[in-house]
Amino acid sequence: MAVTGWLGSLRAAEKTALLQDGRRKVHYLFPDGKEMAEEYDEKTSELLVRKWRVKSALGALGQWQIEVGEPALPGAGSLGPELIKESNVNPIFMRKDTKMSFQWRIRNLPYPKDVYSVCVDQKERCIIVRTTNKKYYKKFSIPDLDRYQLPLDDSSLSFAYANCTLIISVRFTQTSWPLHQGEAPSFPAHLPSHRSPQF
Repeated sequence: MAVTGWLGSLRAAEKTALLQDGRRKVHYLFPDGKEMAEEYDEKTSELLVRKWRVKSALGALGQWQIEVGEPALPGAGSLGPELIKESNVNPIFMRKDTKMSFQWRIRNLPYPKDVYSVCVDQKERCIIVRTTNKKYYKKFSIPDLDRYQLPLDDSSLSFAYANCTLIISVRFTQTSWPLHQGEAPSFPAHLPSHRSPQF
């Protein structure tokens, strides 16, 4: 989606916002029926959650797909409709951005740092994480860069490992974003610095 197309769809979306439990929650309903919900910390304006939902071909609402934030855990004592619970030692993949970078965390990875390889696949516009012992493989894209049609550069990619958690960062600069060059919409959503919309 082109930058003007994405900004245009943001402007055209119906927006609803509320303050609840120290969070500013913003809901977007796009003309094509897609929904996006974001939650920001009220004090720091940090983006905590971004999730999407689309309707099925028959018009039924689908499940929320989390783009940013930690996946919701099932309620205590509830195993859900499947009656099967995922092991708590499986790797957990989540996105948690900072003010200067997109960041992903993969928890429960017990291997040493030198086992991991993190690289950019320019052809598919995604990041690939693999281990030399072939025990873990993950490929993921950055929807924000795709929406704004910005390049994914190898030089902005870095990773660190601590406490069984692999932390992958893609650094961005303020000048690389079109929104910081005077093209900001009247409703300021999705600024890379993850400032929450002001109402």
